[in-house]
Amino acid sequence: MFYLPSNLIKTKAVHYEGPIRVSVKEIEAPTIQHPNDAIIKVTTAAICGSDLHMYQDRTAAEAGDRIVLPFNVADGRCRNCEEGRTAFCTGVNPGFAGGAYGCVATGPYQGGREQYLRVPEKEHEAYFALLANIFPTGWHGLVLAGFGPGESVAVFGARPVGLMAAYSAVIRDANRIFVVNKVPERLKEAKEIRCMPVDFTKSDSVDQIIKMNDGTIDRAVDAVGYQAVDSSGSKEKPNVGYVPADPGAPDAQSKEGQILISFGKLFEKGLSLSLIISGRVKPSFVVSHEINIDNAPGAYEKFDKRIDGYTKVLIHPNGPL
Repeated sequence: MFYLPSNLIKTKAVHYEGPIRVSVKEIEAPTIQHPNDAIIKVTTAAICGSDLHMYQDRTAAEAGDRIVLPFNVADGRCRNCEEGRTAFCTGVNPGFAGGAYGCVATGPYQGGREQYLRVPEKEHEAYFALLANIFPTGWHGLVLAGFGPGESVAVFGARPVGLMAAYSAVIRDANRIFVVNKVPERLKEAKEIRCMPVDFTKSDSVDQIIKMNDGTIDRAVDAVGYQAVDSSGSKEKPNVGYVPADPGAPDAQSKEGQILISFGKLFEKGLSLSLIISGRVKPSFVVSHEINIDNAPGAYEKFDKRIDGYTKVLIHPNGPL
């Protein structure tokens, strides 16, 4: 059992300092503010692709010393929470449906890349770092695609969420799985989990998949994220993000958080964890680096630039496990 040190006054945390710049500083330690609050000792936190919105100053918010770590905060009592939509909790962030640690417009909660963290009532620490975000996100992407065992599936995007979607398809007995990306390390990881890598810079990815599959596939998952690029892999293209505005977007419309889609095509297509304990699922294959919190600034830079194989990074704020 963990006991909070009685002399805990300061705690190390990763701070957002400005565009493309984070640091590690000591800040005031969290305190109990409600009878049902808890203070947890953070053993592992992950650098998430969503962090890059703030890291690159790709939001409409003013710069500040916010700690960058989006993950959900919910009170468990509002109507949305009771109906299972905890990502849209109306009780933790007045005037906004949903709250998160250290993310723009999602409430006053400090980020999770600290040594110690206050957890509001009804919140629980995730037992496994990748269950905090990317694994269930990838799994749910497959659910939204309407996937069933024995079907073929293409996953567009091989960042951690995309790889988790592909891995979920492996676990759920897909027939063939195609993973589209351009980064060699990510395509290699896809191949290592028995997926067929597709490099979209070589030729049209859809044409490649149809040829490899001897026909069209059954399901597809869009896991590209907001940093979509064209077929050359060098020019950004508008894509769907999760923030209301994106000042760094490539065109005026997407800067306002808007994107053009073919509504007719939308209708035409009809879009709409005991596994770990048992040993059947081991999502940690996606982790490329595990670091001490003091090395976080350099890791953010490499993760953002997609260099040195930094595909998924775990931070251990209190040292190695």
